[in-house]
Amino acid sequence: MDEPSILLIDDEEAFVTTLQERLEMRGFSAKVALDGQSGLDMIAEDPPDVIVLDLRMPGISGVEVLRRIRKQWPGLPVIMLSGHGSDMDFETCVHLGAAMYHKKPLDINTLIESVRTVTQGNQHPQR
Repeated sequence: MDEPSILLIDDEEAFVTTLQERLEMRGFSAKVALDGQSGLDMIAEDPPDVIVLDLRMPGISGVEVLRRIRKQWPGLPVIMLSGHGSDMDFETCVHLGAAMYHKKPLDINTLIESVRTVTQGNQHPQR
């Protein structure tokens, strides 16, 4: 079975490029957007199988990107990541339709398991 394609949207360039490399070493196709608008543009051009989205970014926040994804691509799974998230952030993201919510730093195997879970339709909001 082919691995799902992933779009990583995160403004922390060193973190997200390292994550991309680690996913690609494990056979995933992973693209990077360093801000919310670039991520939305990339989704419009070529929707991935799953989005991994940072909660806090300058410009368009991860929550707003999630809102826009839900309006335009309601079935596209989104996994939220946050280095500073709260219980309220978790509740907001789940309410808006995030499949999962993880705090940084995140173990690569946990992320891979989450990607596989949400793309196989076995998703339920969790952190």
